[in-house]
Amino acid sequence: MPLPTDATHTTGEAGAPELLRRFTTAERWIHRTTALLMVIALITAAFLYLPALAELVGRRRLLVTVHEWAGITLPVPLLLGLLSRAFRADLGRLNRFGPHDRGWVRAALRGHHRPSGKFNAGQKLYAAVIAGAVLVMIGTGLIMWFPHLAPLIWRTGSTFVHDWLALLIGVLVAGHIWMAARDPEARRGLRTGHVSRTWARREHPLWEKEQRGE
Repeated sequence: MPLPTDATHTTGEAGAPELLRRFTTAERWIHRTTALLMVIALITAAFLYLPALAELVGRRRLLVTVHEWAGITLPVPLLLGLLSRAFRADLGRLNRFGPHDRGWVRAALRGHHRPSGKFNAGQKLYAAVIAGAVLVMIGTGLIMWFPHLAPLIWRTGSTFVHDWLALLIGVLVAGHIWMAARDPEARRGLRTGHVSRTWARREHPLWEKEQRGE
């Protein structure tokens, strides 16, 4: 049986494509606020670490404060999202890596297309890496924020890990945005909550099949 999260089907005017409910309002706002905080953290990090950009602003203390609070509050939308049944259901999907996901990865490495569920293996791996990286960033960031609470070797190691992990996150987020820019239907799903059944059947056929109760 399909989950209540996705069970809403709508049909527009005559000739309009049938739409499937992909994300609830709560899920879309969780994504938007998390994305906003992530972008703020990355932009302020760039201005803090690149001298050419730092000179354009000058107010380093303000940048540091904004960066710190954007980073420390990054998990808040996700934690509040746990109140949503639909969001919890999608977290469960993201945390399950089945045989079809392994097949998807092998096919992707060869440049082929393989069926996926609501989230493909690439999206699952991205979510897992970003979640782990954010936790490490918060931990190392707190050590840098309160240096008097940790020995010098911890502060030195935290700075090294924080800087290089920030670069990795920046690359991953840029790749995520690039992939989204290539798929207007996926962006519509995050903007309106609905996608066409045709797109779902092509990109996420196992999920589309689930919506038909098969």
